[in-house]
Amino acid sequence: MAKETKTNAMRFLEKCGIEYTVQTYQCDEFIDGIHTAEKLGQPLEETFKTLVARGKSGTYYCFLLPVAEELDLKKSAKSVNEKSVELIAVKDITKITGYVRGGCTPIGMKKQFMTVIHDSAENMELFYISGGRIGTQIRLSPTLLVNAINGKFSSIQSSAFNKQTAYGSKPDSVGERVSD
Repeated sequence: MAKETKTNAMRFLEKCGIEYTVQTYQCDEFIDGIHTAEKLGQPLEETFKTLVARGKSGTYYCFLLPVAEELDLKKSAKSVNEKSVELIAVKDITKITGYVRGGCTPIGMKKQFMTVIHDSAENMELFYISGGRIGTQIRLSPTLLVNAINGKFSSIQSSAFNKQTAYGSKPDSVGERVSD
């Protein structure tokens, strides 16, 4: 049996003493979070995506929310005390985070960014996030994670879900754009 290669995210969790389990799936290129959850039999509401945004101040932030939901940029900006935030371009993901699209996670990045996790996770015992590479998901306690990364829980999802924008219909953006 081949030894599993650990990601930076897994090493960070172990260093912090946080228990986690790993689920892997065969995937050669990016697939969206909804398809990942369905492929692994994970509940959509417990499977979270990581979106990276830049605030008006130039500071970067991570926002985690259920894969089938849309990020509300105004609520997100308010949660980090910014005037506004904008999702980073796909082409900039690796340069900013050290991760590739589809493998981005809020832990083990080049630099730890302020992370806001949607408040629906606050009462969950466990949830799923990317394990730091395409084809890897980590299941862990959202409360232990938020404490380890000095993050916080906040309401950051849009109240009106638009399926077209949730799947990244704008090709140069990560995640979705809020429709006016």
